[in-house]
Amino acid sequence: MPNQPYQVRLEIFEGPLDLLLYLIRQEELDIYDIPIARITQQYLEYIEIMKALDIDLAGEFLVMAATLLKIKSKLLLPHHVEIEGEMEDPRQDLVRQLLEYKKFKEAASRLEDREEVQRLMFPRPKGAIEKQEQADAEPPVPEVGLYELLSAFRQVVERIDKVRLYEIVGEDITIEERIDFILREIQEKAQMKFTDLFVNERRKLVIVVTFFALLELIRLGRVKVAQDVMFGEIIIRRAGEQMAIISQDK
Repeated sequence: MPNQPYQVRLEIFEGPLDLLLYLIRQEELDIYDIPIARITQQYLEYIEIMKALDIDLAGEFLVMAATLLKIKSKLLLPHHVEIEGEMEDPRQDLVRQLLEYKKFKEAASRLEDREEVQRLMFPRPKGAIEKQEQADAEPPVPEVGLYELLSAFRQVVERIDKVRLYEIVGEDITIEERIDFILREIQEKAQMKFTDLFVNERRKLVIVVTFFALLELIRLGRVKVAQDVMFGEIIIRRAGEQMAIISQDK
């Protein structure tokens, strides 16, 4: 790792309930019947990835981790009959929080969609017609947040681990160098797959710093990331460029 760790603080970084909802959607789980052992394991793995990457973790993420472990331990205990004759599900409060958060998040998304519709109905005079025509021509693509990026990065590392990562003693590489590398690649190709950033690369330090560099470019608005389909291949493109569908066979 670099001598001065790069602390990640991004607008796309949301709270623990957002991470749990992402995991539930990704695994196609029933929100009313969450397999706590499975979701806790995955949640803790994401926390460990964030810690390893020096991502600045809010305390609420650790509180949620403790809550999940507490629920898991309760479910592992022998069942006992309550006074009223009914056994309380220790997941009940968590499910209620998730449903409320999901409701407000969907409401916020609908408001954003309504705002976009209003913007297209009453466009700005300068160049707005051209922008509206482009918006009509290109179907919307799913936006990519930090959890999707972490998931993709985790898959890259797991795949590369199979051929053994290695480090060179005295190796030094900066985020600025990897930022220049990404910008050169994007300049040549207009857009590229996330996994293409790590093709034939087995040096652990380079892989981690390259990921940091991409996060910094996203924060600065120099590049955009999107998916052609939900949980599909992550595509990196220059800011302001429309995303073309990249074949999964390439």
